[in-house]
Parts: sequence; structure tokens; C-alpha cells
Amino acid sequence: MTVRGLATRFTFAVVGVLAVASVCALSVQAAEEHDHGGASPNALVKLVRQITAPYKSVAAAEGAGYALAFGCVSGPDTGAMGLHYVNMPLVMDGEIDPEHPEIILYEPIGNGQVRLTGADYLVLADAWDKKHSSSPELMGQKFQQFEAPNRFGLPRFYTLHVWAWKDNPTGTFVNWNTQISCDAFNGPTQ
Repeated sequence: MTVRGLATRFTFAVVGVLAVASVCALSVQAAEEHDHGGASPNALVKLVRQITAPYKSVAAAEGAGYALAFGCVSGPDTGAMGLHYVNMPLVMDGEIDPEHPEIILYEPIGNGQVRLTGADYLVLADAWDKKHSSSPELMGQKFQQFEAPNRFGLPRFYTLHVWAWKDNPTGTFVNWNTQISCDAFNGPTQ
């Protein structure tokens, strides 16, 4: 074998190793993006995952003062928001604290079981507007406003959904998640 032949084989081997390493890195990145709505998780998603991890069990959420409200919320066209476990004292305090979401979100998965999907930050608009000149924003994400009357029976409010545990093809911070369905919901979970 000539030196030139050895160099050519060595070059092909190095190129092959680099190609495999690149494919592996892209696979890891794609898996991370799939878990977080198509984008690398930002600081708010990471925080929501951290603070809601103890609530993978509904019993833990209920022990922390959250209770099911609104049944299972289906979307107007497609998708759903799922089950809202609401902490009313947090809703009524007129504040937004990233470490204490007002609502923990679950999806029904059948047989009375649920799966944690994320959190929803909610503040009543009148309480917020008394102290602030613009609508709420949390770690760079703007809240959506729901007018009254609304399907929830609440006065006008601002809300921000964070789909930290469930992929949402239309966006991590969009209200309706096309990957969630209320079909498996048969009433309150135990």
C-alpha cells in the first residue's frame, strides 16, 4: 500500500467518524426539540418542568391546594387544554410568580388516569391592570387575554399556558394543544 492510499483511507475514516458524530448530535437535538414543542427549551419551560415535577400525581397537586375546575377543556376547533387543577388563592392574589403557577395542567389518558402536561399562569385582568400599565409577560412570553363573558365563568383574565411536559406542534405557549384530547375523561379523577 502506498502512502497516498493510506492517506486516502485515513481521510475517509475521519470523514466517516465526523459524519456519524454529526448525525448523533442532530438526533439528540431533535429528540430534545420534540419534547418541547419544536424548540430547545427556554428558561421558562425548564422552570415549569422543575416546579411541576412533584405534581405528576394529582394527589400531590391536591395536597398543595390545587383542585379540578372546568372539567376537561376541549378546543373550539381542534385540540384541548385538558384538565385544570386550580389553586384559587393564587388566582385571587393578583400576582404572577413563575415558581407558583395558578394552574397545573393534565390530560386524561383513560381508566381514570391523567398525565401532567404543563402549567397555566392566570391573573384576573382588573387586579393586574390596577397595578400595571401593560398586559403581563413572564420571562419573555406575553399572556393572552380572555374577555368576559367566557366559557370559564371568570371575569376578564390574562393567561399563559406552558406545555412543558407535552409537545404542542403549534407552540409551547399556545392556549390550545392539538396533541391533547378530552375523549378519555369520564369525570373527576381520584
